[in-house]
Amino acid sequence: RTMSLLSQLEKINLDSVLGESDNARYVTSKILHLVQSQEKTRKEMTSKGSTGIEVILATLEVKSFNLCGYGCICLNILRNFLSPISGGRRASVLVTKGGTQILLQLLSTASKDSPPNEELMVLLHTLLAKIGPKDKKIGMKARINGVLNIPLNLVKQNLQNHRLILPCLQVLRVYSTNSVNAVSLGKNGVVELMFKIIGPFSKKNTSLMKVALDTLAALLKSKTNARRAVDRGYVQVLLTIYVDWHRHDSRHRYMLIRKGVLQCIKSVTNIKLGRKAFIDANGMKILYNTSQECLAVRTLDPLVNTSSLIMRKCFPKNRLPLPTIKSTFHFQLPVIPASGPVAQLYSLPPDVDDVVDESDDNDDTETESEIETENDDDKDQHFKNDDIETDINKLKPRQELGRPIEELKMYEQFFPELSENFQEWDLVSKEPKPFVPDANLSGPIVVPTASEE
Repeated sequence: RTMSLLSQLEKINLDSVLGESDNARYVTSKILHLVQSQEKTRKEMTSKGSTGIEVILATLEVKSFNLCGYGCICLNILRNFLSPISGGRRASVLVTKGGTQILLQLLSTASKDSPPNEELMVLLHTLLAKIGPKDKKIGMKARINGVLNIPLNLVKQNLQNHRLILPCLQVLRVYSTNSVNAVSLGKNGVVELMFKIIGPFSKKNTSLMKVALDTLAALLKSKTNARRAVDRGYVQVLLTIYVDWHRHDSRHRYMLIRKGVLQCIKSVTNIKLGRKAFIDANGMKILYNTSQECLAVRTLDPLVNTSSLIMRKCFPKNRLPLPTIKSTFHFQLPVIPASGPVAQLYSLPPDVDDVVDESDDNDDTETESEIETENDDDKDQHFKNDDIETDINKLKPRQELGRPIEELKMYEQFFPELSENFQEWDLVSKEPKPFVPDANLSGPIVVPTASEE
């Protein structure tokens, strides 16, 4: 029955007036009912040799398509394919069939309506969020199709509509894994928008909070966005949010949200300004005290580990010897000159960091220079480094004797087996005799009996 309905839909796709065909709506509704009620139908449409996915995608590509009518039905069919059980494999199938490009084109078309259809936007962003992790180039495709800022604008305009902004945030999280997209979204105010969503402790919409934190952590990996967050004082805000959740989450039910806040702090402290802001906001003491309180609960080990990484990264660095209270051991120089850099080092007060952090002083032009070539991954797969030696004989180290051969000949008498020739010589011709096996030794070996002995 499913194959019959798909055949009918394929014929309807050839009709130039598909948007006015009631038969198309009837057929797609029947297919949706079968997909929703039977797992067998979903397996058949995604099995090898089946053209079910191609027919649905071809229906979405028809120019005279009624997007808000039949479009929602076809998108619901695709959404039912991507079930939590086997949605990952089916999402890969959808990507290989060109589903990403079709969905992005539909999103571009649907966004031109004013106001855009909410149900259609929810369906499109839900599908893009599910297939996005399976398509490594979705960020580039979104940028080419001009739909990069659509989910961002929807979130700005619908901050109270959690049903709509949740899939939009999931799509932004996928887009933000691309560095160029992260910088572009940051220029349009996405960092500030995320901090409007991740407010103080609240048990309402924790799933939305978790997705927003993951999106923010991905955005802050860009040094441009990290500087923007530091300039607006968001490092102190993140520490305050973390302490707020730490105090209220006494039963440790929201460990993932607390870890998401730490991931944001970890991303923003990748730059020197972020580490300085973290120290100035008393972040070392905050993370140390909260980690001490988490040690007794084994399920909170991820929080302790992430906090330790942040503290190790941000702790001031010092040269040896350390004549200050920061060091457990005191390395005293035998002679300290009266003047010079060593004397200046010893004259520093205990709380001064004597190592200048120059890790990212030359990255001020990252906004302009951070341009990504999406084909680099494909080129790297076929790249061959000519500088790598592949000849095994050349890679073997040459073993050279420590002494000349002439000096080693004095030891020949102690090791005759290394130099003597043990072949049998013919005394007449004075040449080695050819080896001839003894005829008596050929044949089976006969063991004599006791009587014969």
